[in-house]
Amino acid sequence: METNYILPGIVFIILAYIIYSYNRLVSLRNMADTAYSNIDTLLQKRFDLVPNLVNTVKGYMAHEKDVLETITRARTEWLNASTMKENAGADQKAEKALKTLFAVSENYPDLKANQNFMMLQEELSGIERKIAYARQRYNRTVMALNTVIQRFPTNIMARIFNFTSREYFTVESTEARSAPQINMQDGENK
Repeated sequence: METNYILPGIVFIILAYIIYSYNRLVSLRNMADTAYSNIDTLLQKRFDLVPNLVNTVKGYMAHEKDVLETITRARTEWLNASTMKENAGADQKAEKALKTLFAVSENYPDLKANQNFMMLQEELSGIERKIAYARQRYNRTVMALNTVIQRFPTNIMARIFNFTSREYFTVESTEARSAPQINMQDGENK
């Protein structure tokens, strides 16, 4: 009598585990997608401010044209990005260019006193903090997803249902990890 329940019990446990594992993989994948979408939304907000920022500083920083062009190019690259790597690369260039712009702006007292510039700088600083947090959240979510995908026996389920590991949102080069060098004597970037 008891043996009649053992086989169905084992089948039930296996099916329950498969359902649980699949649902966990789906949840983690959706969390990673949402976290990436949040980064994308914040980057969109940042890049929406770029034309206003460039127009505000143009008159003050005519000879800093290369900084403004770099920011504009980064925005264009981000708009045309189709992969995580391209998106992260454009984000990295924009972040570096904006830091350079704000550092160079120290040489322009009239610009620093400009209400529009101060407001844009404050708004961009807030967005940068949110982007940093969103990146961390995305990378934590990707780590959890990748860990589940790589662990046994869930890795078998992941292969069967075509779940793949995700890339982290990372800074690629050591140049992007270093602060821009500013020569305060003549306002030129190094």
